[in-house]
Amino acid sequence: MSMSAARWRARRSRIARPQRGLYLLGDTPPDLEDLARAALAVAPPHAVIGFHTAAALLGFGVVAADTVHVVVPAGQAFPQRRGITVHQSVVPIAPFAVRGVRCTTPARTAIDLARILARPDALAVLDAALASNTCTPTELADEVGRHRRLKGFRQASALVPLADGRAECAQETHLRLILRDARISSLVPQVPVLDRYGRTLYRLDLADERLRVAAEYDGASHLDRERMRSDRARHNYLATRNWRLRYFTDVDIYRRPDYVVRTIRAALADALRDGTR
Repeated sequence: MSMSAARWRARRSRIARPQRGLYLLGDTPPDLEDLARAALAVAPPHAVIGFHTAAALLGFGVVAADTVHVVVPAGQAFPQRRGITVHQSVVPIAPFAVRGVRCTTPARTAIDLARILARPDALAVLDAALASNTCTPTELADEVGRHRRLKGFRQASALVPLADGRAECAQETHLRLILRDARISSLVPQVPVLDRYGRTLYRLDLADERLRVAAEYDGASHLDRERMRSDRARHNYLATRNWRLRYFTDVDIYRRPDYVVRTIRAALADALRDGTR
């Protein structure tokens, strides 16, 4: 375009400069996909989008990041640029296209993050990767074996067998991990409660169906009045069917994990006693 046309667009905020020497046309700010394309445009030929950015593009972006993450083969030079975090990889890179953007494969993306994130978030990423249907447990297990000599391999390899695509949010995963670490493994994610016609009436975040003990995460969505009415009706219905429901907030999960364990252990013990009478 002519210089005058460029100035006209710039004055009306219709040109964005995500990287030095690179410009995007449009009436809205660039989104993550735009920024990923821009990063690849200034990257070496074999670079791909990876880690947090690839996870977001693939549909399991559990942990946000302030920069675009790019993966390049080990030893390949990449000048430092604003808004781009570069990872050099000794593991061979197999590009995977997401709407035309070159990314690491879904399984590779999940394992890369499972190696570097804090343990609860690492499992949440693995759960979300399975829930997105972009990879399978077998693919995760195969992929983690390729990272055997890398930092974080032990954490990732220990978490892969625990990953469960039924989990619906990170907090549910974190709650499940607290219980698993306490050797309480009978509560599984998203257990359906059926009506007399066999239709799913409710779903429980984590539940032991045999003993009818459930652990529920109470998030911000439970605070509005309409949701509270619905939750109380649900609680009353389940209580009349001998379900022991225990509710936990983010304070319990992140500051009082021992309280979570004690509460669920007590509920399981009560259920066992009642069942043997």
